[in-house]
Parts: sequence; C-alpha cells; structure tokens
Amino acid sequence: MKKADVVIVGGSAAGLTAAITSRRHYPDKSVLLVRKEKQVLIPCGIPYIFGTVGSPDKNLVTDAVLEKNGIELLLDEVTNIERKDRVLDTASGEKITYEKLVLATGSMPIVPPIPGVDKKNIFAVKKEVSYLQHVLDQLNKSSSLVIVGGGFIGAEFADECRKNRNVKVTIVEILPHCLMLAFDEELCTAADSILTELGIDVMTSEKVESFQGNDTVTGIKLASGKELKVNMVILGIGAAANTKLAQKAVLEIGPTKGIQVNRYMQTSDKNIFSCGDCAEKVSFFDNKPSKLKLASTATREARTVGANLFEIRRRNPGVIGVFSTKLGETAFALAGLNERETKQKGYDIVVGEAVAPNRHPGGMPGMANLKVKLIFERGTRIILGGEIMGAKSGGELVNAISACIHEKMTADSIAIFPMGTHPALTASPIAYQLTNAAEMAIKAMESN
Repeated sequence: MKKADVVIVGGSAAGLTAAITSRRHYPDKSVLLVRKEKQVLIPCGIPYIFGTVGSPDKNLVTDAVLEKNGIELLLDEVTNIERKDRVLDTASGEKITYEKLVLATGSMPIVPPIPGVDKKNIFAVKKEVSYLQHVLDQLNKSSSLVIVGGGFIGAEFADECRKNRNVKVTIVEILPHCLMLAFDEELCTAADSILTELGIDVMTSEKVESFQGNDTVTGIKLASGKELKVNMVILGIGAAANTKLAQKAVLEIGPTKGIQVNRYMQTSDKNIFSCGDCAEKVSFFDNKPSKLKLASTATREARTVGANLFEIRRRNPGVIGVFSTKLGETAFALAGLNERETKQKGYDIVVGEAVAPNRHPGGMPGMANLKVKLIFERGTRIILGGEIMGAKSGGELVNAISACIHEKMTADSIAIFPMGTHPALTASPIAYQLTNAAEMAIKAMESN
C-alpha cells in the first residue's frame, strides 16, 4: 500500500499547480500526483496543434517540473475513494492512503444529442495525445471541415485548421455572432469579419438538426433547411465537469454540476479539496453560480488549494473571468463583465473607450491600434469589466484590467494608474488606453 500526505488526482493545469503549491507551503509533506495520461497536453494550446504548432507532441507539459519540486508521479487511474479510511483504489489494483486529497479531474467535451453525432469523422475536443493525432491525420485528408460552435474553441480551430492546407472551413454558430458569450456585439461583429476575411465561411443564427451519411459523416442538415456537404466535423460547444469519481464517493455536487466547494476549496469532506474545471464556481460580482471553465481560473483555484491543505491561508473571492484570443493578427480580450452582462445583472453603468497606437510615435515598427473599453458602476465608480481589441499587446493589458477589478478600483484611481511606457513597447503616456478610457468614463459620469 502506497502512502502520501497529499494525493492529487489529475495532472493537468489544476492538478500540477496544486501539487507544486502544496510543496511550497508544506515542504515537509509528501505529495503524490496520480494521473492516467502518459503525456499531458497544454489545454489552451490544443487548437494550435492543427496549424501553428503542428503536432500534439509539441504541445506538452514536461514532467521535469514534478521531479524538480519533489513530487512523486503515479501513472494510474483512481477508481474509488474510501473516505472513512482515506484510501484510494486504482485501476491497477493499487491502494493509496492519504491525509489530504485533491480532486482535479478536469472536464469532458460536451457531445450534443444530435441525430448522427456518433458517425465517423465527427470529433469532440478530447485532451488526449493519440486522439488528437488521429484528428490531425483526418484533417490532413479532408477537403471540407465544419466546426460546430463559434466560441473560443471553434474560432481558434477555424483559424488554425485553414493554415497550410487546402480545406474549406465553415463555422456553424447558433447565436447571432461568434464569441457572443464573451464579448459585446461590436467586438463580435469585428471577429466575424476577420474570420470571413481569413477565408472561413461563418454561418450564424444556424442550428445543426442532424448529421448525414452512412457510417461516416457526409453532410449536415441545418434547422433552417440548408444542407452542407462535409467530410469532417469538429464539435466545439463547451465542456462539462468530470465528477464521476466525486459522485461515486458521494461528495456534494453543485448547481452547475461541478464538485461543490467552499471559499477555501474544500468539498463536503473536510479532508478532500477540489479545483479546476471539475469544481463548482461562483461569480466574483454577485456570488451566483458560474459555469466559466478556464485554465487560468483552474491554476488560481489550485494555488488556493495548495496553500489551504493543512492550514487555511487563502480564500477564493470568486471567478472574475479573463479571456483572450487571437484571430489572424487581431487580439480580443475581456476581463470581468461585458456591457451586456452588467445590464442583465441590473447595474447602472458608464462606459469609457480609448483607441491609440500601441507604439509611439505611430511610425515605430510593430505599431497596431489598440482599443480599450472600460465599464464602471455609476454610483460607486468601481470598475466591473473591460474589453480589448487590436494589437497583440492587449493580451497582457487585459491582466492589468483584471487586477483593477480584483482590487475594486474606481475610475479616478485608474485614471492616475502608474503605468510605465516605452516607444517600442507601449502606447504613449499621453494616449495610454487604460487611463484614457477611465477619463472618458469620468467625463460621461460628470456630464449627466
């Protein structure tokens, strides 16, 4: 029988980070990480396997970090938790005792119950190296690809799959625009235009009714009556928490079907913690259940878990939600709530926007325009969210906006944000988008 003070089940972003954090905070405790995968993929890098990176083997998390941090690795699958005795059973017949247990079992891609969805050449986005290699091999043989879902996964797959191959790529999205669950309409419209310019056929406000063909998919019938000829389909419509092990152990499951946790990431068993896609989440803004599943959120939760295992040191304030993506050469990013969401939640808001080159002067190499939109609650002037579109540097600036939200900064405090600037790296200090968007919001507040 194996023994460990801390056992982590799951070796992706959440599990690995929880293991490393627990070693940093409790160096005298032994840590065992159990996972069934021989190789671990970088989750957010999966779409880029099909274009920029070119292979699943080039999108892996190295196990060297485990050895470096004194974390033992066991390649096996945990099949049962004997909570009373604090013992785990594995598929190979191993028994493992633990003092504290962390469930980081991740999520599974959603496969909708559409007639014909089980046909060959219809693929969900599974986080498995051999599976994704098979998807890549099939893509290289295909001439017509339809991606169902125009969210981040769907849009990124569409952009990447068209690269270096002669394949017609179509996105079918049920909402009026791609990326509409994340961004406000003006950014979504721009994203649709960019995807179209890249040669991708974007079909919005369309619903898949059935997949056609005998054993292998050959077509798609849409609810509008349109039919598409196709020889490959990728499903990119989201993921669901993998709670099979937790449910078998009779741990409490939350309203969005994740493992229920408290603010310290403890489950209904005080000796079992959970983090990442499998764990239940609440919003930073109103404490209501949140379905957001992001690798960045997973690692944040994991750092809370790792610190709290033997002594409560950190509290999870809830999910802010920080997204970013790149379509063509244009970055899109969001932190917090978009304008549509703030109105749905009943906030009285004021918006400030600023657009400027990301270099100064504008003739500097690498210059691209960057637009920042900030959203504030009118009464308190506290920031609720921010959206970015344009230069790739927006991928980092959105993290500064997230920090402002986390600290509940006001428009006035952001207007005097102590930024650092450089001609080759940032916008001019005169035209810095973050501070100027705050100033524009203040102007709107004071003019009413």
